Amino acid sequence: VVSTQSTGFKRINLSKMCSQGSVNKGEFVRSLYRHGAIKFGEFKLKSGIMSPVYFDLRCLVSLPGLMRDAATLLYAASKGMTYSTICGVPYTALPIATVISVDHNIPMVIRRKEMKDYGTKKMVEGIFESGDRCLIIEDVITTGGSILETVDVLQKAGLSATEGVVLLDRQQGGAINLSNSSFNIRSVFNITEILEILSTAGDIDRDTMDRTLAFVNENQLFRQGS
Repeated sequence: VVSTQSTGFKRINLSKMCSQGSVNKGEFVRSLYRHGAIKFGEFKLKSGIMSPVYFDLRCLVSLPGLMRDAATLLYAASKGMTYSTICGVPYTALPIATVISVDHNIPMVIRRKEMKDYGTKKMVEGIFESGDRCLIIEDVITTGGSILETVDVLQKAGLSATEGVVLLDRQQGGAINLSNSSFNIRSVFNITEILEILSTAGDIDRDTMDRTLAFVNENQLFRQGS
């Protein structure tokens, strides 16, 4: 492992990145890029910050093969975690969680983003018992805020939610924020690994990689010990 002098991030040894759960991680990332799920340019994030990279995994609903690959990778990442049900953070992770539920016969609950003013008015749909351990499924984390919102809703409904898996960590402090809230998160990829894969394959040039890593390093939303 070699440290990059310009950013402080560690260079990933791609030869050590193997297939996980029968999915080749390198080919998966390159497929995301080819289908426009990973974009480079200038993009305004939810926080208002302009970013040189954007991850738009909503397109996976139209790409069932990649959707199943994402589900396979996330399920493999949850190995060793204890849970009896799962919940995808609305909305992008919801169909991914559904694939995991169906493929592995795991019960699932759905968290609503807003309460309806009719019917049962539930914020969490599904069959569960108070105290059941729920694994949270997420597509991308920046601050971890969406996961914490989901944790709050699930806990108010009586579920225990202290662990989760995410497909991509943007490495801007979200994992630290979650850890500070006593939530354990595992990521399949971080942004450094994504950039290394695309750069090594020749999909992006070195300047794009360095510029993106510099942005991440300069826009840390949470830091260790803060």
